[in-house]
Amino acid sequence: MNKIEEYKREKDGLDVLRDVPRYARDGWEAITEGDRERLKWTGVFFRKQTPGRFMMRVRIPNGISTAAQLRTLGEISQKYGKGFADITTRQQMQLRWFGIEDVPEIWRRLEAVGLGSLQTGMDNIRNVVGCPVAGLTPNELFDASPVARQFTEMFVGNKEYTNLPRKFNVTITACKENCSHAESQDVALTPATGEIEGASLKGFNVAIGGKMGSGGYRMASPLDLFVRREEAAEICGHIVFIFRDHGFRESRTKARLAFLVDDWGVEKFRGELERRSGRSLHAAGKEERLERHTDHLGVLRQKQEGLNYVGLAVPVGRITGEQMLEVARLSEVYGSGDVRITIGQDLIIPNVPDGRISDLTAEPLLQELRYDPSGVMRGLVSCTGMDYCHFALIETKEQALKISRALEQLLGETKPVSIHWSGCPASCANQAAADIGLVGKNIKVNGQVEEAVDVYVGGATGPAPNPPVKIMEDVPCADLPQVLSGLIRHGAFKAMRQQLRKIPRTITPAARPPEPKESGGPMIDPKEIAEGSAKLVRVDKDEVAVFKHQGQLCAIQNTCPHEGGQLCKGWIEEGEVVCPLHGYKFDLKTGACSTDAKLKAKIFKFVAEGDQFTLEG
Repeated sequence: MNKIEEYKREKDGLDVLRDVPRYARDGWEAITEGDRERLKWTGVFFRKQTPGRFMMRVRIPNGISTAAQLRTLGEISQKYGKGFADITTRQQMQLRWFGIEDVPEIWRRLEAVGLGSLQTGMDNIRNVVGCPVAGLTPNELFDASPVARQFTEMFVGNKEYTNLPRKFNVTITACKENCSHAESQDVALTPATGEIEGASLKGFNVAIGGKMGSGGYRMASPLDLFVRREEAAEICGHIVFIFRDHGFRESRTKARLAFLVDDWGVEKFRGELERRSGRSLHAAGKEERLERHTDHLGVLRQKQEGLNYVGLAVPVGRITGEQMLEVARLSEVYGSGDVRITIGQDLIIPNVPDGRISDLTAEPLLQELRYDPSGVMRGLVSCTGMDYCHFALIETKEQALKISRALEQLLGETKPVSIHWSGCPASCANQAAADIGLVGKNIKVNGQVEEAVDVYVGGATGPAPNPPVKIMEDVPCADLPQVLSGLIRHGAFKAMRQQLRKIPRTITPAARPPEPKESGGPMIDPKEIAEGSAKLVRVDKDEVAVFKHQGQLCAIQNTCPHEGGQLCKGWIEEGEVVCPLHGYKFDLKTGACSTDAKLKAKIFKFVAEGDQFTLEG
């Protein structure tokens, strides 16, 4: 059993709530290792880079907020943090740098304006995302935000939902313009028209098992299921409980819903859902989404006559306390006091009358948070990066801004292009859905470790989704302005996606026919492996990294036992391979981990076949 499952068996994550006052009194050093993890159930995150300074993730269902809420978040960031917050790709806010002693008062302030942080981390249903202009845009089938709120109310604070195998992402949207990356979600409800007893009804089609991290982008599988608005939240709950009761728990890297769907197949999953629902389920309805995607930036007409919403770009999602206070003020002066948050880490001021648009766009803040950003800045998204996240391998936000500004100078005005920066393979920036997706890594150049990226292009979500294709590896970040400038100027991203969609999709493991077993796996020629480097091979179901170290071959499992990094991409230090994801070190001969004694990697033996070798476990 992995360590997180042990913690959950010992005590429910929400039970740490009763311990917070004691920790606030005694200090962060008093927090036990298990409770450091359990605090994530309350939305409070211990950060290894900043001992004693915490992060809090604030839940904002569907990204629908108010001026009072944004003002409170700005005031908290100024009083208890470093004066800024980060907008996430799940339409939430992350507060940083406060102490554990500040948590009770921060919670009190949040509660006073209808906000909270419960279950925004670890093995919980994360913020339910949806169209940020739900109820406003003329390009929606209906307003789906009440369903998102109803489902959220079902699980927040409810211990029936707090012991999932891993995190669980949900989108509930009726926007026709694909603004919430539905195919990357564990559960995706998207707009559809169904026929039930001869009547045409507006509702949702349902897909399950999408993800971007834990092994790459897996597009959600359609369940051939149409649900009415009034039953949608209940169906989502049943799907979560199937995951809770049957999802894999042994390995954290294979505990997402996607792996259960692959193992069971869609037909079995749908049958179990029908059994739990206690009624026959309806076949999928007519897809109502269009192929186009929107980011909801700019000045755009609402369906309410004479009103507009104004989408403001917040570069890489980092916003200061002063900016939050000013957006709150502007939303009250020019709008109705509402503020919306997008999955692109941007903000929207809705309900602005036609006659007030020119005055709003002339406000000084809109020179910083622009409604008309450059093509390069418009689609710029970034994860937290290594400054505040111990998973990240590179610094992302400042680097993304610096390189985008350099691209603006090199290119001038360009057509809009989405550039998403993820600091590690966890894919928090949704880089698999971008025109250009960058995944951080460390490489060695002349013996020195440098920050670099792999470059992906052409990924897409929506009614015609496709995975991206990797076109470059190990690009030093310092070279990115020159490398990306030609790609942005000449990249035919629409054509790329059209070609990628013609490639037959990989059969999921559940449907793949059994492969004949090859005893010993492939032949390994020592001359093909350079000193200090590795070759990736497969032995039965195992991926194995074969290194050459001091002239000898060593074979170790490729997947890091910590969080699934690829050891074949690591490097050797004093007889240990260093995982490129988080720096965990494993002895090449014994598999022992010097970083965490509880971890151990599997070692494989070599069997001589003349001048070559095969492997056995």
